[in-house]
Amino acid sequence: MRRKIRMGMIGGGKDAFIGAVHRIAANIDGQIELCCGALSAHADIAKESGEELYLPADRIYTTYQELFEKESQRPAEDRMDFVTIVTPNFAHFEPAMMALDKGFNVVIEKPITLNLEQAKQLKQKVEETGLTLCLTHTYSGYPMVKQARQMVKDGKFGKIRKVMVEYPQGWLSRLSEREGNAQAAWRTDPSKSGKSGSMGDIGTHAAHLSEYITGLQITQVCADLNIVVPGRALDDDGNVLLKFDNGASGVLVATQIAAGEENALKIKVYGEHGGLEWHQMEPNTLIVKWLDEPAQIYRAGQAYLSDVAKHNVRVPGGHPEGYLEAFANIYRNFALTLQAKAAGNTPTAEMLDFPSVDDGIRGMAFIDNVVASNHSDQKWYDHKI
Repeated sequence: MRRKIRMGMIGGGKDAFIGAVHRIAANIDGQIELCCGALSAHADIAKESGEELYLPADRIYTTYQELFEKESQRPAEDRMDFVTIVTPNFAHFEPAMMALDKGFNVVIEKPITLNLEQAKQLKQKVEETGLTLCLTHTYSGYPMVKQARQMVKDGKFGKIRKVMVEYPQGWLSRLSEREGNAQAAWRTDPSKSGKSGSMGDIGTHAAHLSEYITGLQITQVCADLNIVVPGRALDDDGNVLLKFDNGASGVLVATQIAAGEENALKIKVYGEHGGLEWHQMEPNTLIVKWLDEPAQIYRAGQAYLSDVAKHNVRVPGGHPEGYLEAFANIYRNFALTLQAKAAGNTPTAEMLDFPSVDDGIRGMAFIDNVVASNHSDQKWYDHKI
């Protein structure tokens, strides 16, 4: 494929937060170009947004149905190759299914769908079509997260015994959904966000990160969810005890009422011989701790890192790489996978290193099981898929 990969977008128009992030990330490595979009459910905003992004007038669509219908009619050498879906949770499933039916690969915001049943249907469609679906669990894109994962995989710490992951935010400390905050309004609305608030929005990120780094899977949960701000419809705070498939235990905290906190995702993983610690707000640093030796500080951009970490670093050490670059790593690996498949080649493990529909299913199952555990009288609740 001797050209850029062509991307369409659903959602992400004027004043939307995550759409702009996706566009920046997709553009960083020069592998992808935005060629069309249905950027809002409101026709006037969709048109204005497309014009601001300099899209051709005939490729600014006002509905996702129109986008798929008209793009699928374009010549193969001109139509989009994949679509990115950056709408609220309730508007993920139908566009994703239609995209796959029309022969387009998909990038989709997390959580993957509104409920677990939809996620399972989406997986079935992916398998039927043989197309590629990427889920943007952004934090798995950081180079030092990949370094942590590789060190665990290489057995540096021995058997993993303990995982502690927390994701505190403070932006919902007030009833912002009734103060004109559009992001708060849909994220706290069960009809748009799903059955969980903080656990669905950021708890799924924490759960995915714990499984991604350790290579383990959560098998049981014991959850305590809370609605702290009066008048809110979904949980804004929660604590979950975890059991993993190797017998390790864990603690997961996800809260959006930790006043003063920004985006303070952090994880600690401990094995028989040592452990690691990573903070999202200081992403270029990985702290490695040993039972009988001094602690070490690993830094992005250094020659001593694993090949997989180096594959996801762009600049020399000391030049910060952050959220946008981590996001871009997911897009770059996804693009390389599409290029390899188009050429009839098997994508490498480095290319395939992005979250998939299976991660989406595990995320939806996590939400279901945490909510069920919170309402259950039993201590441990099996993490059922």
